[in-house]
Amino acid sequence: MSGTGFTRLSRVLAQAKEGDLFFQCPGCDMVHGISTGNGPGPRWGYNGNAEAPTFTPSVLVRTTAAPDGRSVMTPEDEAEYDAIYAKGGREAVFASRFGKVCHSFVTNGRIQYLGDCTHKLAGQTVDLPDWEDEQ
Repeated sequence: MSGTGFTRLSRVLAQAKEGDLFFQCPGCDMVHGISTGNGPGPRWGYNGNAEAPTFTPSVLVRTTAAPDGRSVMTPEDEAEYDAIYAKGGREAVFASRFGKVCHSFVTNGRIQYLGDCTHKLAGQTVDLPDWEDEQ
């Protein structure tokens, strides 16, 4: 984990600084983070169990990306994205083919993906995966 800014707390949880916790999301194939304790911005409850964490309320992550799993947008994609944004702003982009949603409950070390997820694990419940050093 050297150089990543993360400190591993357990096999499934890492921390960047006090109160900022991170877990691997196999649905998005990326790290999701939440803030706990006191401080500015949204805060989640945390059961204090780094081996089998529970966060409350649900964790909602919304991002924009190239459609169809591509890593880069084409000039045509960019023009379409800009037109969607110009008409309806961020909400319109999230509702379009560029929007990605990951919505879950993390309870006792398991991720319950809700039906509004746009990835392959929507509606499924899986164990939190082991933290990978490559992050």
